[in-house]
Amino acid sequence: MSIRTVRVALFAGLLLPWGARSSPTEASVVPTASLSAERMAHTATMLASGEVLVAGGFADVQRAARSAELYSPVSRRFAPLPRMLVPRHSHTATLLADGSVLIAGGYGTNGDPVVAVERFDPVRRRFEPAGHMLDARAGHSAQLLRDGRVLIAGGVGPGWTLLSSAELFDPTRGRAERVASMSVPRESHVAVTLNDGRVLIAGGHSGRRAAMRLYTSAEVYDPALQRFTRTGDMRIRRHKHDAVRAVDGRVLITGGADERGDQGAYRSTEWYDPRTGVFSMGPVLTRARYKHERSSLRMQNGDILIAGGAAEPEVLEAKTNRFRAIRAGTPLAGQFSAAARLPNGRALITGGYGNGEGPRALAWEYVP
Repeated sequence: MSIRTVRVALFAGLLLPWGARSSPTEASVVPTASLSAERMAHTATMLASGEVLVAGGFADVQRAARSAELYSPVSRRFAPLPRMLVPRHSHTATLLADGSVLIAGGYGTNGDPVVAVERFDPVRRRFEPAGHMLDARAGHSAQLLRDGRVLIAGGVGPGWTLLSSAELFDPTRGRAERVASMSVPRESHVAVTLNDGRVLIAGGHSGRRAAMRLYTSAEVYDPALQRFTRTGDMRIRRHKHDAVRAVDGRVLITGGADERGDQGAYRSTEWYDPRTGVFSMGPVLTRARYKHERSSLRMQNGDILIAGGAAEPEVLEAKTNRFRAIRAGTPLAGQFSAAARLPNGRALITGGYGNGEGPRALAWEYVP
């Protein structure tokens, strides 16, 4: 290559637009268009169209949002949608087999747990009534089962009652049925569907403030038996952590905290092996993280993106089994943010709070 060619190539690199990368192997996080509203404790769900539904959340404890919007990975912009039927934050959003999204529970008006369920129709682009749960709850978990029903478990009920109850919600009938309860009440726990269709639930807490009790315990829901069975304990007590299933079927548990909250946030991780029912310590995070549930994603190449809980994301590289910090042009909000995969191999990271700032309307794309 001539000296002139090298100079032209270097000059061209200086003209790359914001967010572009001169090296194809250098992952980054780049700002995209802002949300229509500040949000935290909201949900982000990729639809069959490749767009991402962002719904609910709140900007302060007295103002749960009814607003929702769609993110287009083509235009990299958000478009407003008709509002949800009920204001809610700390709810769940479950993508169903027919492409619609089931929105369940959460805290609503005046901070009371919500019992109503609604459904986002991606064709009509609107929210429609979908029935009610048996128990009003927020901070719960919801996992789609192979038969199309949704397992809803734990969370906080009216009067700050911690729930051990679980129910199966049938979206086709708009009805729920009771199943056997978990072994203990849980909030701020994680739930992950395993390769065999069972559901792992791990950690969390019961009680509040001085009476708070954190768990190492975990249990597995078997759809065939419609009940939970205790499995091995985690190595560390955790709540407000996250979990994601890896390519090999194991589950990666990341971060969380002890009773001290942000002063006791963890860098540790654990692997759960569903074949043995045993947890073992995993690689150490580059940053301590907590309040990042549902913001971790398994990417197309098998890497695992940990998008929330800190000012910058990181990736567990499948080839090395090590975490690598990802450069962020501006600090991410981190806590109570929401993330979703995009069809182009990227991921969308939205809202949240942290790093000395309240809820934010900012959004970013992770570029692997």
